[in-house]
Amino acid sequence: MTKLQESLPEVRAVEEQNDTVKLTLWVDGSLDYFNGHFPQAPILAGVVQLDWAVKYAQQYFSLSSALVDSVEVLKFQVVIVANSEVELTLTKKNDNKFTFSFHSEHGQHSSGRVVVHS
Repeated sequence: MTKLQESLPEVRAVEEQNDTVKLTLWVDGSLDYFNGHFPQAPILAGVVQLDWAVKYAQQYFSLSSALVDSVEVLKFQVVIVANSEVELTLTKKNDNKFTFSFHSEHGQHSSGRVVVHS
């Protein structure tokens, strides 16, 4: 297993349709991202959620670049806790823009629009 794979959640299901990809992810509490964030109630940092959205968008879409120019309408609503299943929905808007949202049975966790370098 590569270092990159070790830092990503387990992908349990993938559903692709047109310009949308839905990934069912298992967010294991053993991921390094939970170390120290926070010991008594581990939560997944927002920057990690954004990083995962970008990495999976690069994997599933033909984007013009891997470099992020800006993040727009970024919202964090409900924390993602360790050892939980979440769904990440990615929608390609064009060759340099996509939207993402994380949600689960607990509600909408985060969402935003990412613009990559064109």
